[in-house]
Amino acid sequence: MLLLTQTDRTIRAHLADQLADVESRFATELISDLPCVNSLVTHVERYRGKMLRPTLVLVSGLATAEAPGRPSEPHRVLATVVEMVHVATLVHDDVLDEATIRRRGDTVNRLNGNEVAVMLGDYLISHAYHLCSSLGNPTVSRIIADATNTVCEGELLQLDNRDNWNLDERTYFEIIRRKTASLCGTCCKLAVMLNDSPDTVADALYDYGEKLGIAFQIVDDLLDLIGSEDTVGKTLGRDLQKGKLTLPLIHHLTSADAPRREKLHTLLRDHAGSVRGDGDGPDNGRALAIRDLLSTSGSVGYARDRAARLVNLAKAALENLADGPARTLLADVADAVLTRKY
Repeated sequence: MLLLTQTDRTIRAHLADQLADVESRFATELISDLPCVNSLVTHVERYRGKMLRPTLVLVSGLATAEAPGRPSEPHRVLATVVEMVHVATLVHDDVLDEATIRRRGDTVNRLNGNEVAVMLGDYLISHAYHLCSSLGNPTVSRIIADATNTVCEGELLQLDNRDNWNLDERTYFEIIRRKTASLCGTCCKLAVMLNDSPDTVADALYDYGEKLGIAFQIVDDLLDLIGSEDTVGKTLGRDLQKGKLTLPLIHHLTSADAPRREKLHTLLRDHAGSVRGDGDGPDNGRALAIRDLLSTSGSVGYARDRAARLVNLAKAALENLADGPARTLLADVADAVLTRKY
């Protein structure tokens, strides 16, 4: 989990209990009378890792509650809903990326094929909305649906820009704002709304979650580029193989001198082509050459600095909250984005 170093022990214990409750609700909601479905659900439960989105719901709820206590029943339901939506996107992402490893185990698409993986992702989404409807609050359901639509739009925008070696930072940030950050912001905002807190607080918490989510995706993209598969626990290098430019690559292509820009352009085109089978020769050497080129250019440091600035802006949005352990925990979660290794 993305947590918890210096925060008050009481809230840490409460949060651990509530995240365990989310895991239990997740499993219960997805039970089927078909053994084949239950087997798939059991496998995909391993996809839960940092539990970032449920954590944002639960802690944002605690931070804006009128009195100290445990997260309410609606908050626990909402935390389960957003985790279902998130896991569904992971299952679908593995199909899009042709990934074979997730959480140090085989992906659904590797074990059972793309057709099963697509349908399982749909099953998760449909159950997310089934559970959300139990809240009896159409506003919450519509906001969750809107956030899910935005995630899909982000993925489609990214797909539309595959092999676009001239992708600019503005488009890159729009992609990750939609596909990752929008749901993080929604987690925080809805948690505040369930407490009937003022709109100004809900908007501030959305801003916190959105900026945290953008920073999270920048770090995730860095891990895909320069991380270790043994440490990260999933298939890496898929962005390069699928022709997706991420922030360090975009920075290098706009800031380096002409020979280094052309060298990276050539490596990227040849690497993506070799993976698809229309290039010439193996791709591992090119991937390493791309890493080496970036490591000497300052572009990795540039991406890390952008993520750090976003985390600081996220924490600044917390000034709208009263001091307390929940606010401290939200700041801790933001800081943990920068130091994660998986």
